[in-house]
Amino acid sequence: VWSSGIMSASSESSEEPTLTSAEEPQISEHAGEEENVQTTCDISNMHGQSQVYTATQDTLFSKEAARPAMHALSLERVFGMNPVLPIYSLQDSNQLIFVYASAHVGVIFNHTLNSQHILQGHSCPISCMCVSEDRRWIATVDTGPRNMVIIWDSYSGIPVNTLFECHPGSCVAALGFSSDTKYLATLGNAEFQSVLIWDWTSTEQKCLCQAELNPKHGFQDHIIFNPNDSSQLLSGSKTHMLIYKWDSEGLEYFALIPFADLCLSRSVFHWKKNLVLKAIGSSIVVWDIGKNLIEKQTKSLGGIKTIHIQQEPITVLTITDTFIVTGDIQGNVRFYDENFLLVNWYTDFNQDPVVYISFSKELPKDNDEEDYFLDVDPVIIRNFIISTINAKIIHLNTQTRVIQTVLQNDYDPLHALTCHPFQPAVAFGNLQGMLRLWDYNCKAIIGNRIFETEKQIQSITFDPKGLFLAVGFRTGAVYILNATTLENKPEEIFNCIKDSIHLITFSHDSQYLATADAGRTVSLFRNEGYKDSSSRWRFVGRYRSHYKPIQDLLFGVQLYNQQVEYDLEKSESNKLLLLSIKRIEQSAVPRCMTWYPFLNPEEFLLVASDNYKMKLFNSTTTMCRKTLLGPTYGSPIGKIAVLPKSTTSKTKSHHLAFITDDKLGLQILPLDGNPYKSSALICHPTGVSTFSCSYDGKLVFTAGGSDSSVLSWRVNLDVLDAAAALSGEDMDPFYSLIKGGRDGRFYKEMEDFFFYCQIQHQGTDMMKRIEVSTKIPLSEVPILMRALGHFPTEQELEEMFNEIKFSRFAETGKYVTDIDLEDFIKLYINHRPAFGISSEELVQAFHVLGKDNLVGNPIIHKSEMIKFLQARGEHMTEDEVAECFTTLLGVNEKEEQEEEALGEVRTSPQERRHQQPASKS
Repeated sequence: VWSSGIMSASSESSEEPTLTSAEEPQISEHAGEEENVQTTCDISNMHGQSQVYTATQDTLFSKEAARPAMHALSLERVFGMNPVLPIYSLQDSNQLIFVYASAHVGVIFNHTLNSQHILQGHSCPISCMCVSEDRRWIATVDTGPRNMVIIWDSYSGIPVNTLFECHPGSCVAALGFSSDTKYLATLGNAEFQSVLIWDWTSTEQKCLCQAELNPKHGFQDHIIFNPNDSSQLLSGSKTHMLIYKWDSEGLEYFALIPFADLCLSRSVFHWKKNLVLKAIGSSIVVWDIGKNLIEKQTKSLGGIKTIHIQQEPITVLTITDTFIVTGDIQGNVRFYDENFLLVNWYTDFNQDPVVYISFSKELPKDNDEEDYFLDVDPVIIRNFIISTINAKIIHLNTQTRVIQTVLQNDYDPLHALTCHPFQPAVAFGNLQGMLRLWDYNCKAIIGNRIFETEKQIQSITFDPKGLFLAVGFRTGAVYILNATTLENKPEEIFNCIKDSIHLITFSHDSQYLATADAGRTVSLFRNEGYKDSSSRWRFVGRYRSHYKPIQDLLFGVQLYNQQVEYDLEKSESNKLLLLSIKRIEQSAVPRCMTWYPFLNPEEFLLVASDNYKMKLFNSTTTMCRKTLLGPTYGSPIGKIAVLPKSTTSKTKSHHLAFITDDKLGLQILPLDGNPYKSSALICHPTGVSTFSCSYDGKLVFTAGGSDSSVLSWRVNLDVLDAAAALSGEDMDPFYSLIKGGRDGRFYKEMEDFFFYCQIQHQGTDMMKRIEVSTKIPLSEVPILMRALGHFPTEQELEEMFNEIKFSRFAETGKYVTDIDLEDFIKLYINHRPAFGISSEELVQAFHVLGKDNLVGNPIIHKSEMIKFLQARGEHMTEDEVAECFTTLLGVNEKEEQEEEALGEVRTSPQERRHQQPASKS
C-alpha cells in the first residue's frame, strides 16, 4: 500500500472562466409569435440554413439532430437537479418534456425517450431561470461576476442571445419574460437592487429602462410581468410587494405594504381583474391595484382583503387559464375559480412540500365517446408537473388522474463515486445514506440501497474482480457489500475506525482492502476466504504514518522484489507493519498518485503536486527519474487516473484523466511537459469531489460534492490527439513557452549562455584547440540554470542529474553524461516554477523569517540569518554563506568590508524584490 502525505493545502484559481456558448444571430421579430420568429440571417436565408428558423418541437430529440462529438470531453448525462430553481413543462402531448437546472447547466429532459439535451454555456452555477409563455424560449442566468444571461431555443437547443453583465457588480436574483415574449426583466441581488427591462430580440445590448429600488422594501426575490399588460410588473420580498409601470419615458414603481412580520409566498397577477394575489399561511391576500397604477399610490389600502381558503400552509401560488392554483406543505394541489371557490383538488401525492408547479401548454385532448358515460370531472385542467423540496418531479395526467414520478433525485452533497471494472455500471452515494447503482448503457437504476444506521457515505470503490463494493462512511464505518445485490453479511460491517473514511481502495487481486481516514491513519482489511471463493473479511490493523492529511492511497507490487510500502505479508491481527517512509518533496504538497502505464522497461509511480509539477519515481529505488510541467488550469491536479484503452478509438496513445478544483481534463501520454497535449473544461464550478472512468474508457463520471450532481462525460481521444498535433512538431510547443519564442531575445541569450558554458568547460586559453560540440557536460547545468534566472536547490539539482543520467539507462545500460540545447530547453521548462516567483511570496518569506521593526518593515539580524542558513533546510557552510553575501552585496572578496557584509541585515521586501537569491536559498 502506498500513501502520500500532505505538508500544506491551499490554492486559489486565478483563471478567468472561459465561455463555452456560441452566440447565434439575434431574434428580430416578436418571439412569442412562433410563425414570425426569424433571426437576422434567416431574413436572407429563407431556405432552411438556420437551425433555429427551421426547428420544430420535434427537432431536438429527433435522430437527425444527433451530431458527432467535436470536443475531447462532451457532457452526455446529468444526474441531479437544483430543487430551489423552478421546473417547466415544455411538451405534454406526444412526448413528456420538461426543463430544469443542475449545477451550471440546464437540462431538457425527454421522459418518453429517457433522453437529455444539456444547455451547456455557463461557467458558474445557474441562479435562476424562466420560460416564455409559449415554451419556445428558455432564459438562464448564472452567479458569475459577469452575471451572464443566455436565451435558448427549446426547439433546437441553440443559444440565440447572450446578455453580459446585466447588473455590473452584482448577480441576477430573478428574471421573467413578458407575455408576448419580446421583453425580459432582470432583478439584481445587490444591497441596492435594480430592475432592468430588456428587448432581448434586438441587436442592441442595451436595456430599455431601469429603476433603483429602496432597500427598506426588503430583498426582492422574484419578478413577473402582468400577463394582460406587458407594461406592468410585480416583484416581492418577505415584507413588501412592488408594482412597476414602464414605458419609453422610464420605469416607476410603488410599494404595496402588507401586514407586518409575515413571510409571504410569491405573488401573482389575476388573469382577468386588476388584482394582485399573495399567499400568507393558508390564506390569500388580495390587492385591488386599479387600472391606473400611478393614481393608485395616493389611495388608501382599503382595497386589501384576506380570504381563508384551506387548512394547510400554502407553499406555491400560481395561475393557469381561469384557475387559481395552490400547492401546500402536505404535497396537495388545489384549484379555485375567480371567486376563490374550490373547483378541483389532488391530494393523492403523499409527497413533500410542493416547491413549483408547471402546466402543459397543450390542453388535454377530448375524451373518447365511451368516456361520456363515465363520471368524469367536467372541468378541463391542463396536465401539470410539480417539484418537491426533496428534488422529486411528479407528473399528473388530469384526464386519467394517473400520478407518475418522472424524476427522483436526492439533493444532498455527493462525494462518493466509482465505476464497475468490467460492466456498464456506476455507483454513487450521498450524505443521506442513499447508494445507487446506475446502468449507463440502459440509462436505468439497477440497484438501490438506503443505509439506516450509517447515513453519510464518503467514499466507495469496486474491487478489480467486480465482486465487492466497499463503502466508507464519515462515521468511520466500513461496509463490504455484494457488488450485485448491494447487501452484506453482518460480519462485513467494521466499526473499528472513528474518523471519516476519505480514501478506500482494493488490491489488484481483491485480497486486501485499505482505507485512509481523516485521522491520518491507514487501515487494512484482508479477505481470508479469497482462495475458496468465499467472503470472510477480517480487520488486520492500523498505522498512523503521516502527520498531515493523507492525499491518496493505492496498492502496488514492485517488479523485482515483490514488496510494498506496508508489509502486508508479515502484518498480523491488529498490527500493520511499515517498511519505509520516504520524503519526496521539499516544499511542494503531493496531491495524488497513480501507477504510470508500462511504456518503459521500468515501472514508475506518477505523483502530481500543488506546484503544477508531475514526477515519475522508480518503483524500486523511489528515485525521482523525471520532473514534468503538469496541466495549468487555474488550480493544481487533485486526482489522476490512467484512462482504460478504448477498442473504438483510432489512437494508439495512452491517456490520463485528471481533475483540478473545478475542472475535468485529459492528458496524452507519455508525459513530456508539452501543455498542448492536455485539455480541460469546467465540470463543477463549486468544486469537483472525485471522478471515475468507465471500464472501456469511453466515459468519465464526476461528482460535484456540494452541488449534489453527477455528470457523465463522453471521451473523444481522436479530437484530443488532433488538437495536440496542431500545436506543432518536435520542439515547436516548447519554444512557444519561452518568452518571445524561438525568435525572441531570451532564446538568443539561452543559446549564448549554452555555448559559453562549452567554452568555459574547455577553458579560455586562446592557443588551445576548441572542440566544436552541440552538448555540454552535466556539471555545467547548474551554472546555466542560474544564469537563466532559475535557482534550484541541491535536491532539485540532483533530480536533474538523475533525470539526464538515467534517461537511456534501461535501453542501453549506460549513463548519459551530457545534454544538448533542445533537451536542456525541455529540462529548463519542466523544472522552473510554473508561474515564477511572485513578489507576494517574497514578502511572505520576510514576514515568516524576520521581525517587524518600529516602522513595520521586517528585518533579519545577522545571527538569525546565519542560523537559518546553516541549520535549516539544505545546510550551508560558513564559506558558502560569506560567498553568497559578498556576491549579493557587490563586495570584493579581497576588501576588508567582507566582515561588515556579515553584519546586521535590515532589508525590506521592496528593497530585495529584484535581487537574485543565493544559489541554495
